[in-house]
Amino acid sequence: MGKKKGKEKQKHGFFYYFLHGLKWFALAVVILTGVLSLVLFVRYGDTYRSYAQEADEIVQESQEADFRMDEITYIYSADGAQIAALSSGNGKSTYLKYKDIPKDAVNAFVAIEDRSYWNNIGIDVKGILRVAKDFVLSSGDSLTGASTITQQLSRTIYLTRERSIKRKIKEMMVAIRLTQKYSKEEIMEYYINTACFANGIYGLEAAAKAYFDLGASELSLSQTAYLCAIPNRPVYYDPYGDPERALERRDKILDDMREEGYISKGACEKAKKEKITIAEKKSEFFNYETTYAVSCAVECLMERHGFEFRYSFDSDEDYKDYLESYETAYNLEKTGLYANGYKITTSLQTDTQRALQQALDNNLAFATETDPETNIYELQGAVTAIDNSTGKVIAAVGGRSQENLDNVYSLNRAYQSYRQPGSTIKPLAVYTPALMYGYTPETTVYDIDVKTAQQPGVDISSLTGAAMPLRKAVEQSKNGVAYSVFYDIKPSYGLSFLERMRFDKIVPSDYTLSAALGGLTYGVTTVQMASGYSALVNRGEYRDPSCIMSIKDKDGKEIYGGSEPVTVYSPEASSQMLDILKGVITDGTAKDMGWYDETELVAAGKTGTTNGSKDGWFCGVTPYYTVAVWIGYDKPRTLENLYGATYPANVWKDAMRYLTEGMPAIDFN
Repeated sequence: MGKKKGKEKQKHGFFYYFLHGLKWFALAVVILTGVLSLVLFVRYGDTYRSYAQEADEIVQESQEADFRMDEITYIYSADGAQIAALSSGNGKSTYLKYKDIPKDAVNAFVAIEDRSYWNNIGIDVKGILRVAKDFVLSSGDSLTGASTITQQLSRTIYLTRERSIKRKIKEMMVAIRLTQKYSKEEIMEYYINTACFANGIYGLEAAAKAYFDLGASELSLSQTAYLCAIPNRPVYYDPYGDPERALERRDKILDDMREEGYISKGACEKAKKEKITIAEKKSEFFNYETTYAVSCAVECLMERHGFEFRYSFDSDEDYKDYLESYETAYNLEKTGLYANGYKITTSLQTDTQRALQQALDNNLAFATETDPETNIYELQGAVTAIDNSTGKVIAAVGGRSQENLDNVYSLNRAYQSYRQPGSTIKPLAVYTPALMYGYTPETTVYDIDVKTAQQPGVDISSLTGAAMPLRKAVEQSKNGVAYSVFYDIKPSYGLSFLERMRFDKIVPSDYTLSAALGGLTYGVTTVQMASGYSALVNRGEYRDPSCIMSIKDKDGKEIYGGSEPVTVYSPEASSQMLDILKGVITDGTAKDMGWYDETELVAAGKTGTTNGSKDGWFCGVTPYYTVAVWIGYDKPRTLENLYGATYPANVWKDAMRYLTEGMPAIDFN
């Protein structure tokens, strides 16, 4: 018996010491963690305190009005006239108080987005630890997930959309403080009324009316779950774009609701089988002024919220990835533009817009053939005018006008149609860069045979042709000269100037000698070409060709910071290029335009025609303004007598004469 008791005592002693040691080990871990936390706080304490102070100020100043996405955004012309009033379609009557929000909608969002919602402090600690682990293991590449409903609300209303640890920390701090200030019911009310349901639609009531032509209280369980699927990825789940996409997420929401006990299995299966029919989209009419102003404003908001614009790409895949991220960010900011009550002042001049529209319409009046499906004129054009003193766009004509046909304005070709620029690209990508490379206007160049130069194995540097000064080659638009000069300075050098001027569709496949003649994968717009030629007038300084002068939020605070000029070309090269381009109008390809028949104001410009006369361009400047004109078909095809010196030059002449009427006949600076 004694030996047995001794063995039990020995066994007991082992577990006793094991547990005792484990307790001390745990205590050591806690102490070590505390010390590490203290070190981190000492090191980053100031940053933490600044974030905390910012979060305190945000929430202390917050009010219910912050969560109403039903403000109207107004856009004004340069003279203060209202161009447009943008609305998300919500209206004051579509804001739902919590008591009026369908219970199914509340339960759907809780089940799919934040199951701990009713009990958490605004953040999900377990989820945050999971995200932190993924962030570390991915070396900082992964920073998604674990956003509670309150965090999503914080981000939507008060923070930028950048993906960074800094923003995530701020988001959590604001969410915690919102939970302390508002009840769970109030936060849910704010969340459901500020959730984006695609197409600039905010709030469940507005979404129900838009997509089902019903009030929120009239929605079926299936329709409610369908709508609650959209805010997760509004662009992807857009019911107008592809109504089938949201069905899979609808079914997941229904399964989650059943799992959480919000609905029965029978109700779940019945809702899954219900057919979803989307109501017809209500059309909206915007003219060319409005569409361009909206585009510029959206890009300003994208930049303000941390989107990084890019103009050079490593591969076609890299470009496609960027384009996808751009479109996602663009659509997100556009929905916010419609709902947040901005006051936007532009540089657009309504009288100038009207006059340049008339110039385009008059010169193309002979072409009355229309598309059988849309009834829109098939021969089209675009005109962009820039004030050289500011670098701002004052008119953007995106096509011909047609009476009683609103859909003619659905495409603004001034900034949305990318076309081959022909020889108008030469001054920007070939000749001004060459003048900076060491060429002069009198340098002897050779008009080589381009077809021979394009043969495999040919030594282009050994080819010769008609010899002439560079000045004459530009005036007569000699392709062989542009090709050989571009070969000398290299495509990477020449196209780098377009990248610096934010030509956003210059891709890796464009870095060939064909680019010297305007052979680009996607092409350029009249806005881009006008900004490039305007840089020549401004001694090589490029200015962002936006039309935005001011953006004020609903509280009247100015949020538009503008952009700084960028020196792209040297003043000497710009001056030489302008002097050469004067000759295009007096002795070159645009001589027959007759610019000096009625004026003594100096002008410079360049014609451009693509193969088969599918695109015609004229880009030209005076000391006061820059105007770029494109003429062609939306579906490229040949037009007899379409050259840069014909219809495009005539439109340019009429537009520039209107702009400069009565102005002193000065020379370039």
